[in-house]
Amino acid sequence: MLSNPVKQTVKSGGLAIGTMMFEFNTTGIGRIAANAGAEFAVYDMEHTGWELETIRMLIATTPRPGLVPIVRIPTTQYHFVSRVLDMGAMGVMAPMVESADEARLLVQSAKYPPTGRRGAAFGIAHDDYGIGTIPEVVRSSNAESLLIVQIETAKGLQNLDEIATVPEIDVLWIGLYDLANSLGLPGQMDHPQIQAAIDRVLAVCRAQNKVPAVLVTSIDEGRAQLARGFRLVAFGGDVWIYQTALKAGLAALRAP
Repeated sequence: MLSNPVKQTVKSGGLAIGTMMFEFNTTGIGRIAANAGAEFAVYDMEHTGWELETIRMLIATTPRPGLVPIVRIPTTQYHFVSRVLDMGAMGVMAPMVESADEARLLVQSAKYPPTGRRGAAFGIAHDDYGIGTIPEVVRSSNAESLLIVQIETAKGLQNLDEIATVPEIDVLWIGLYDLANSLGLPGQMDHPQIQAAIDRVLAVCRAQNKVPAVLVTSIDEGRAQLARGFRLVAFGGDVWIYQTALKAGLAALRAP
């Protein structure tokens, strides 16, 4: 497997900034994001309806490792985890993780033995179709794949400490909008409960040597979250970035 610069950066205490993709499943979107300076792109399967063939195309046209392709799978099941990794994903994000068992299932599905139980296939997309020594491919794949769990429900927050103790989980990503919904506070991002949840995730990450991650929708929000301690930050998603820029341009042209 190719080296994963995002994993190396954040695991050594650095910062990585990227974006998410929900709408524009084109052969150019990965290169567009890379040329804009994104370090990673999260291709979403949870909310988009994108199937594995679409994800395969998006990964294949991503300029790895300059832009690290991460896939948010729709649910934590072996066949989603292993297949997107075999397609060349360099990271997997699992949504709505609520227990250590779910986190362990992600690890088991993503890592080759002895760490996990991922099925063996070599000389395919995840290896860039190269023929390497199998022990080195296994070692590299296990070392370089980035595993992300999303903390975005009341139950996940309740079980945060035990989730964070699972070895091989690299990132705890707080899903603010889902978490607010789960706590009965839809859209209330400034509510004390939401702010306390953010502080707790950051504290647990520090205690367990995990990387804290979050999605931001504006530059001001992003700067605030970076100052707070987040080290893996997604700036918006393709559809919102396009719509916001288009709306601003049209309004400016129509202004007196």
